[in-house]
Amino acid sequence: MKNKYYFYKNPFFKVYARIENNRVKMETSGIASSIMGSFVSDMMAIFEDTKPCKVEPGQLIYSIWMPPIPSKAFDRLVSSQMSAMRGKYVPEQITISITEECPNRCLHCALPDTKNKARLSSDVVRSIIDQTLDLGTTLIIFDGGEPLLYDGLEDLISYVDKSRAIAGLFTSGVGMTPQRASRMKDAGLSMLSVSFDSSNEVGHDFMRGRSGVFNDAVNAIKNGLNAGLLVGIYVVLSPRNIDELDDFYELATKLGVHELSFYEIVPTGRWQGHEKEILSAEDLKKFDDFVERTSHAEGPRVFPIPQIIRKMGCFAGRKWLHVTPEGDVLPCACMPKPYGNIHNEALATIWKKIYKDPVFNSGPCLMRDSEFRKVHLGLEK
Repeated sequence: MKNKYYFYKNPFFKVYARIENNRVKMETSGIASSIMGSFVSDMMAIFEDTKPCKVEPGQLIYSIWMPPIPSKAFDRLVSSQMSAMRGKYVPEQITISITEECPNRCLHCALPDTKNKARLSSDVVRSIIDQTLDLGTTLIIFDGGEPLLYDGLEDLISYVDKSRAIAGLFTSGVGMTPQRASRMKDAGLSMLSVSFDSSNEVGHDFMRGRSGVFNDAVNAIKNGLNAGLLVGIYVVLSPRNIDELDDFYELATKLGVHELSFYEIVPTGRWQGHEKEILSAEDLKKFDDFVERTSHAEGPRVFPIPQIIRKMGCFAGRKWLHVTPEGDVLPCACMPKPYGNIHNEALATIWKKIYKDPVFNSGPCLMRDSEFRKVHLGLEK
């Protein structure tokens, strides 16, 4: 129906959104609405009175992290949410680090310094895609290293069945020329996420360990937008950039991206040993104030991952999955705790070991718990 974007519907119960003044208004209808409404109230509250990324005729792009509404892929996401309510967890989002190769040397890189430039073969990546789609995944993200350095990336993006999941890309922007962006669009890339560590060139290039990478990131965004891609900026928040929140928003608005996403830094990878350089309660208050301040601003939608995790618990081992260039399968990209290797075991077997591990109890991020890092990962003495 016009101006209604259905999240779920059957002959007896419907959940849908309307857009008023660029805000989402959630509603239910149907003879079972009074009974079923309470079961979906928490889900509806997440969307209610928030800003969507993009509204198109007959289709709502609520977030670049989510399939369009309506779509078959979104129906699969709704199904996975309902399965989670029954205690059956689905890896809704997988990041596949297809290569370690990267021209940058980021201070907070989560990949270990193996120096062997490992990469997954295209056949292995296709197998991972097939297996994770069978598990119910609806967002498949190609990551690195720098994934744009992987020959055949467009073929892997094309391989993702778009009726079941959307394809995304995490990149520093290196190599995203206008021609490459056009090929990504033709291959069916849905989400282009370009990472920034500072809103200014000097700060960003310092964190990335290479001069010129700020300009690479800006150009990647411009080329992606010109090609018609959904484009977002991804920021890993730390005490070093927490005072740049408004500057990040100004940059995102100026460039015209669809979404500005924030993640909270954890002491892992090259950031191990920086346990004191994580966000304080005061820093988190600054972030909360920023999110509230920008919720009705004219710029892009803000996706506040730290707030979502505080409200819903960490998604590692519940909704997230990560595969390293060596084939190790992790609960998330930040937790160096392999539960198996894709070269030796089926992904379904490994996923079962992960979500059945009682350490994952939908609580806060375990990587910010010093006792967990010490006992389970041996990262602290």
